[in-house]
Formats: sequence, structure tokens, C-alpha cells
Amino acid sequence: MVNRSEGMALLVAAVDQGSLSGASRVSGISLASVSRHLSALEERLGTRLLVRSTRALRLTEAGQRYYAEAKRLLADIDELESSMQTDAAEPSGRLRVTAPTLYGRVHLQPLLAKFLMRHPNVTLDLHLLDRPVNLLEEGIDLAVLVGEQPSSSLVARRLGSIRWVLSASPDYLARRGKPANLHDLAQHDGLVYSHQANEEMWTLMQGGQPVTVRVPTRMRSNTVDGVVTAAAAGAGIVFAPAWAIADHVAAGRLVPLLPEAEPPPRPVFALMTHQRLMASKVRSLVEYLAGHLREKALNDL
Repeated sequence: MVNRSEGMALLVAAVDQGSLSGASRVSGISLASVSRHLSALEERLGTRLLVRSTRALRLTEAGQRYYAEAKRLLADIDELESSMQTDAAEPSGRLRVTAPTLYGRVHLQPLLAKFLMRHPNVTLDLHLLDRPVNLLEEGIDLAVLVGEQPSSSLVARRLGSIRWVLSASPDYLARRGKPANLHDLAQHDGLVYSHQANEEMWTLMQGGQPVTVRVPTRMRSNTVDGVVTAAAAGAGIVFAPAWAIADHVAAGRLVPLLPEAEPPPRPVFALMTHQRLMASKVRSLVEYLAGHLREKALNDL
């Protein structure tokens, strides 16, 4: 018989994995035992939590409430247990980390090198990718995400934030004129960083309120350095992270535009699965990154 926290963990694993067999695989107990324990959990609570079929699992309304609270409680338990561990437990093993390409090169790679020097028993696989990743399917321990926290079964830890800024080259502005307001952007060439083929909208601020601006797209790229390089060469206006244009601004190759339209900074998150969070090596890396990225001046131009 499993205790209450183990029953919670089995339900969370079943939902996160999408099947009872997935829960069986990650928990290390038989499929029949998983099914039996979940039935016992529902009987103890006096309500149905899962609707099971041959193809998928679906949470009932009560199940949705229980799943959300169970996930929070399990994360709290992990946090408590990790805080009680002594420093004698030296992190070890292989860490698989992914991050956006340019952000990873500029900000993570130097920090990760220092982390490896601090923890000689840790090895690292770093994948810099400008696409969404499936942590479970691709065996990723930790993913760094720039943007809003996704609504998912992943555990998120905020690491910091990043400003996004409009800019263009002096040569481009001499040829096309400097936009005085958001309406003027419709008369300019946009250099769009996006993973979506139909994304031609920038979310900016006007009168203290967010507005979406449709930009005539001259170039689109799924990597931020592609459009920043094009902007520095005079191809158009780019909307990009402040750190991505900082060197170009310092060298006079780019000029920030419409500072009053700058939106609130975008958050940076570390994402991991509930199971990965329990590993000492993952917890140590998250704490290390959070401490350094909070202090690091990512936003200055």
C-alpha cells in the first residue's frame, strides 16, 4: 500500500506522462499496481479523478483540482527535503541542458563553464536550440525559456528578466526616416524574430497599455542574431532583446527607438520535470543560475 504522497505522485506522473504505463515506467512499479493504487486513491477520496480510455487519460473537474494541488504539494515537499540536505552531497552525473541559441552563447556558456569547475563530478550536454523542446521525450534535465511561463505540467523557476527594444541602424534611419510613434512603423521594414511563420505582430506599449502593431515584414528568422545582424547592416527595424543589440548600440551600429513604447521586461525561466527537480545536480544548477542571472546586468544598453 502506498502512502498519500506516493499516491499523489502516481497521479501526477500518470497525467504528466499521458498514460498509466508512463506512470509505471517512471515510478518503477507495475502497470497493474499503478492502476490499483489510483483506484484506491479515488475510493479514499470518494470521487472520480481520472477518466481512462485505451488511448488517453482525462482529468475530471475534481481531478483537475486535485492534480494542481498535488503538484504544488509535491514541489513543496521536494523543496523542503532539498533544503534539509547537507552540503556533503556533491552533485554528480550528466546534465542535459537546452537554451535559445544566442542567449545560451552569450549568457549561459560562461556560467556553465564556471559551474563545471565548481562541481568536478558533473558532466554537461548543452543543446542551443531555437525551437520548443519536449523535456521528457528528449531527455532534457533543464530548459531555459525566455518569455511567459508556459501552462504545462513542468516545474518553473524564475531566473531573471530581459528588456526588449526597437532599434535600427543610422544608415537605415537616414534613408527611411526615424519613426516618431507606433503608427509610423507601418511605413518601415520589419525584421521579425519568430518561430511562427505567420507572426507579423509586435506587442508594444502606448499610453501605458499594451498594443499589437502589425509590421511589414522584410525578413523573418527563427534566430535572434539573424535579424539583429540584418538590422545592423541597414535592412530594417528589429525588435529584439536588449542584450542582443547592446554591442551594436555601443559601437554605433544600431540606435534604440521609441523608448516610451518599450514593453515590460520578459521573464526568464528554468523549466524541469517534477522528477528531474529531485536530482541534486539539477537543483544545484538552478540555484547557481538563479543567483548569477539575478545579479547580472542583462538589460543595460
